[in-house]
Amino acid sequence: MSAPKILIQFDTDKSCSTFDAVVAVDSGVQHLLQYSNVNSENVVGLVHGAMFTRGPDQLKNTAIFVGGSNVADGEKLVAKIRETFFGPVRVSVMLDSNGANTTAAAAVLSAAKHVDLATCRAVVLGGTGPVGQRVARLILRQGGYVNLVSRNLERATATCWAINSQVEGGSERLQAIVSDSPSRLAACMQDANVVFACGAAGVTLLDEETLAASEQLLVAIDLNAVPPAGIAGIGVMDKAVQRGSRLDYGAIGVGGLKMKIHRAAIAAMFEKNDRVFDAEEILAVGLELLK
Repeated sequence: MSAPKILIQFDTDKSCSTFDAVVAVDSGVQHLLQYSNVNSENVVGLVHGAMFTRGPDQLKNTAIFVGGSNVADGEKLVAKIRETFFGPVRVSVMLDSNGANTTAAAAVLSAAKHVDLATCRAVVLGGTGPVGQRVARLILRQGGYVNLVSRNLERATATCWAINSQVEGGSERLQAIVSDSPSRLAACMQDANVVFACGAAGVTLLDEETLAASEQLLVAIDLNAVPPAGIAGIGVMDKAVQRGSRLDYGAIGVGGLKMKIHRAAIAAMFEKNDRVFDAEEILAVGLELLK
């Protein structure tokens, strides 16, 4: 008899995300155990509880989801969790702090419906944030080119260095750009065929004039759901809305695919006991959904 599916939700915030809890239930989880204020210092005992309460043949029916609002804290937590495992005594783990991985995967896959990721030239606005970093990383891994844009060149350069340390051969296809003037932004948009706005809520990163002048642009994706739009003229509900030769996506337009990927990734954790779902693995889940 198969053991029931248990998802253990580790949240780095003082209260566990109700959003993540609802998605877990909708993904077919039979029991959800939630722990808040989890960090690398107090997580080991909790992980031991997940590891040692079931036999090897039943460990695939236990999984760990790491969430919370701080992506860096989530990354540290996943690293500590993985250090705690040994041999075959482990359970599957998924990282999606602040929805960064599922959002980035959904955005990249939305673009992939219209452009070839292996040859695309992408501009990632707000590229130093958690979602922007992952969008850039995913495109580089597919073979594309990325201009990573920030208002601070030092942060953009440091982010590119970090991404290059993770993606072999990506350094020649990744460039840090500072958006300190309209002319700089227009120049980096000149050859782009896809643009992603991944910046802070309520900040317009690309104005209508610059957008209209980007003649090679085929897809524009704004992941900001709070007015004003991150890309001027794109509606939050837009989903492949045709404007001239360009297709536009807003945050909710991408959100439907994000939710499907989120649910499918949770379900996939229970297929084996040794899977780790970061951005790349979650993108692969999305690719399977779109086949």
